[in-house]
Amino acid sequence: MNSSKYIIGFTALLTAVVALVLSLMYTGLKEKHKQNELLFEKRAMLGAIQDKAGIDVSKMKDIDIIDFFTKNIEQVVVDTKGNILSTEDVEKLGYKGGKAENIDLKKEMKKDFDQRILPVYIYKSKDGNKIYILKLFGKGLWDEISGYLALNSDLNTIIGASFDHKGETPGMGAEMKDNPKFRAQFKGKKIYDESGKLVSINVRKGGAVDPEHDVDAISGATLTSNGITDMLLHSLENYNNYLKKLKQK
Repeated sequence: MNSSKYIIGFTALLTAVVALVLSLMYTGLKEKHKQNELLFEKRAMLGAIQDKAGIDVSKMKDIDIIDFFTKNIEQVVVDTKGNILSTEDVEKLGYKGGKAENIDLKKEMKKDFDQRILPVYIYKSKDGNKIYILKLFGKGLWDEISGYLALNSDLNTIIGASFDHKGETPGMGAEMKDNPKFRAQFKGKKIYDESGKLVSINVRKGGAVDPEHDVDAISGATLTSNGITDMLLHSLENYNNYLKKLKQK
């Protein structure tokens, strides 16, 4: 009898210990994964301004990315009306930390337009001008696509862009991330026309027609190119009122 009680008690204790260890491991791995995601996003975001900032993110160690970001990037959270939200307001909406880097844009894009909140990153260049870096999110041929667009202090001219994807075809749609020549096309393009209307950038099959608002599509990846066009327009529409308010200052 005592032997049976001992075995049952020992088994229960062992089960509890294993459950605790697994729980701690899961929590630790989850936090590590979250930190890796934040680092990945920082690297992608800095990729949009690397020429202006005089850095090469491909040659920077993780600690260098974090250090540059911490020292040089201001984080702001805005709504689609163009208002800046406080850290407390952002945390009340479920984002622990309350910073731009904590915002899940995929989650926000599922909300009604007037309910969305958005991350903005601001870099002050050596010439004193502010560069505004906006987060992009959309749908490619097979899965999610994303990116960052950096605007000059005129809030119209693009100084850099970076893109990423989850499942576009290697050598075709994946070129949005892998081909620096594709990204380089965005430099100098403008997201507003002469009347001040948001027109975004068109990734055009057959070659750019409008020198200010078109770039060449990715060869053999028409649907991915269309997805990038849609992502740019819909993402920039989120920020339109914020950019307009900045121009009025």
